[in-house]
Amino acid sequence: MSNRIDIQKQQPEAYKAMFALEKYLSTSAIPPLHKELIKMRSSQINGCAFCIDMHTRDARKLGETEQRIYLLNAWREVDSIYTEEERCILAITEEVTLISNKGLTEETYAKAAGLFEPDYIAQLIMAVVTINAWNRIAISTHLQPAKA
Repeated sequence: MSNRIDIQKQQPEAYKAMFALEKYLSTSAIPPLHKELIKMRSSQINGCAFCIDMHTRDARKLGETEQRIYLLNAWREVDSIYTEEERCILAITEEVTLISNKGLTEETYAKAAGLFEPDYIAQLIMAVVTINAWNRIAISTHLQPAKA
């Protein structure tokens, strides 16, 4: 792949704004492992190798299991691996990431409203929006995963 522009170098204020979103999310009620599930799943959908690599590593450091990482793209097919809350979070992640399909459906939103407080739902949506922005930056600029 060709080298592309380094947005962080060329437009540091843009990165500063993105990092402000990350700082906001660090103060949210979303547990760190759930944030990593959001980041991994959205990055899988978007095909962002840089972010998949980064967030699977981060999830492992937080104690995420290999099995749950391997099965993440097929989470709907396994009943006992992810909690009801995680399944709802993953549905929100997919529907917001794939916004042009149907958007956040009434069914998923109603499920979330039954499980979470409104502030938490807002935080989940912002977490998905933020990783989607990072994915678009990484893919557009050809960021590459670090070699292991």
